[in-house]
Amino acid sequence: MTARTPKLTVVKTDGAREPYLHTKVIGSIANALGAAGQPDITAAQELAEAVTFFLYRNATNRAVSANHILSVIEAALAGTCFEEAAVALSEHHFGRRLKRCRIEVARSRPGGLSDADNLSTDHSQQVKSRWNKSRIVEYLVAKHHLHRQIARTVASMVEEKVFNMGLPVIPAGLVKQLVLNDAAAVLRAQNQLQTACGACPERSRREQSRTA
Repeated sequence: MTARTPKLTVVKTDGAREPYLHTKVIGSIANALGAAGQPDITAAQELAEAVTFFLYRNATNRAVSANHILSVIEAALAGTCFEEAAVALSEHHFGRRLKRCRIEVARSRPGGLSDADNLSTDHSQQVKSRWNKSRIVEYLVAKHHLHRQIARTVASMVEEKVFNMGLPVIPAGLVKQLVLNDAAAVLRAQNQLQTACGACPERSRREQSRTA
């Protein structure tokens, strides 16, 4: 690929779009290999190169769906003696889709033990909605003016926490608190990184040479 090659755009299952990141493919393959008991970062990098090359060569209008990327990764694993990793990757994504279908967000706020018990047992009288991390992204972009990529990172962090709780119904207030906490943590880390980079001697020399 040359520097002039237009970058790919990934179309998510919710219709949102984001830039294609080669490093995410490496991470997905590395995680699948690890889950199958075959950790091999070199193999992950080589397979990711093949996947990225294939996607750029065959993409229509420089857009590709997230599901298509997943299927190409699975095919690359299965076709290179990593069948167990391909199965692990498929099961992982299926498991996450299943969790998203089963988890609901309740508008009500538990005020005592009985309310907390009803939250998990009696859903008939509750105002609730299906879990959808895209709503977190839209909230952070519209309400707090975060860059969409940062908002997606926060949403993924929150979703992981929600999944680990193992609750079928989660209060909206708790979700909001998790969102705000993780957003603050990400922004704080970003500011610290920018400060550290600004203090880097090599960067200071480059900036001085540009202004000289």
